[in-house]
Amino acid sequence: MGRPPKQKPQAPSAVASAKADALGDRVKELRQKKGWTLDQLSGACGVSRSMLSQIERNGVNPTVAVALRIAQAFGIALGSLVDAPVAAAKIEVVRADDRSTHFRSDKDCRIRTLSPLHLEKEVEFYEIRMRPGGALRSAPHFPGTREILTVHQGTVRVTSGGGVQELGAGDSAHYPADVPHEIANTGRDGVVAYLVELYGDR
Repeated sequence: MGRPPKQKPQAPSAVASAKADALGDRVKELRQKKGWTLDQLSGACGVSRSMLSQIERNGVNPTVAVALRIAQAFGIALGSLVDAPVAAAKIEVVRADDRSTHFRSDKDCRIRTLSPLHLEKEVEFYEIRMRPGGALRSAPHFPGTREILTVHQGTVRVTSGGGVQELGAGDSAHYPADVPHEIANTGRDGVVAYLVELYGDR
């Protein structure tokens, strides 16, 4: 997967509001460092100019999917974009019903981050739930990106470059994500899997 695919979630959720103001300032700062106009950033990430303008003015909380596309345009991990100072806590919890952590949620697949967004830097951790026949197809991502996929329930076929492997419950695969890659549910039951994304040097 490399990063979760770009399919639009049916019910997108917003980046937590506590981070929204910092995110708007961060987007503007990165854009200005690049010397880009809003139109140039829009062309690079596929997010409309008007939406980007609202984000920079802290007028709207972007979905996780939109934030990821902006991060990709700048060549950084999602957590590097949404990182903001937070109150120190001994234990941080990502609740199962917190829809702000959902990247994608539709009839075939649900992907949610299990690591707090402000901690996501070189490593990101996701839960994937996929119905029979579902698949996650991704284009090559950042050079050096790799994934570790562990199947908790069901069976999947992992394709990375020219390699193909079948995985069952308890199996784990480690593969390049800077080439075309796919995770497909090949069984009759739903899949529950956990994905660790490792970013290389960019």
